[in-house]
Amino acid sequence: MSAFNDVKTYTGFRFITLLCVFILYAPLLVVTVYSFNASTSITVWEGLSLRWYVDVFVGPESTKFKQAAINSFSIAIIAATIATAIATAAATAIVRGGLFRARGMSLGLITLPIMVPEIVLAVATLIFFNSIGFDRGFMTILVAHIAFCIPFAYLPIQARMQGIEDTYEHAAMDLYATKWQAFRRILLPLMMPGIISGFLLAFIVSLDDFIITNFVKGAGIETLPTAIFGSVKQGLKPNIMAISTMLLGLSVVMVTISYFVSKSDNTK
Repeated sequence: MSAFNDVKTYTGFRFITLLCVFILYAPLLVVTVYSFNASTSITVWEGLSLRWYVDVFVGPESTKFKQAAINSFSIAIIAATIATAIATAAATAIVRGGLFRARGMSLGLITLPIMVPEIVLAVATLIFFNSIGFDRGFMTILVAHIAFCIPFAYLPIQARMQGIEDTYEHAAMDLYATKWQAFRRILLPLMMPGIISGFLLAFIVSLDDFIITNFVKGAGIETLPTAIFGSVKQGLKPNIMAISTMLLGLSVVMVTISYFVSKSDNTK
């Protein structure tokens, strides 16, 4: 790449980059630091303490947060599993299925939820459930999350499959393997880093989702994001910062694992 095309050589590039990083991560850093504050105030620092992390598990609101966490993790695991299975099948059809008439349209439909504003998806999903008479509750959240998570699972799976030459499958079929055997014993193991990466991304997207969940959830059911939002409406308390920090830490760990798994190479 020539210096003329290298954006890092443009005047102000470093300043703008640092400014964007500061705007994105400074609030997260503040929340993390004050989650260890011993004070009951969210603005007055009185020293390091884990009292608010303990409060999350044994405090007055612990029962609500525990049930919300159970709902969140249950929905995220089921939604990520189903979305990953659908995404794997879709990637196999689009990448390995050859040219077919609806190939471009299929790819566009799969990736469309990423480009459409989430509030639009939330309203559309709510209208759909109301039109078919589907009572809002655990199942409506699960169905909505499955649909929303498919493109996030699909992209790393597709990228992984595109990096695998089809000569592996052709060699297996030359040795009298059926297409299913070539897929199950050759292609699927090679795709596994992409599948795991897609699952982890879908899981964290489902776990952290608020907008769609808030629209389609029924009365009496909460996930961690909606439970946090409900508590914040009554006033910002330090235990909310502790929960937010734990969710942030989990998200960072999952995304990091997803990144390294997707970069692994088991084709050698």
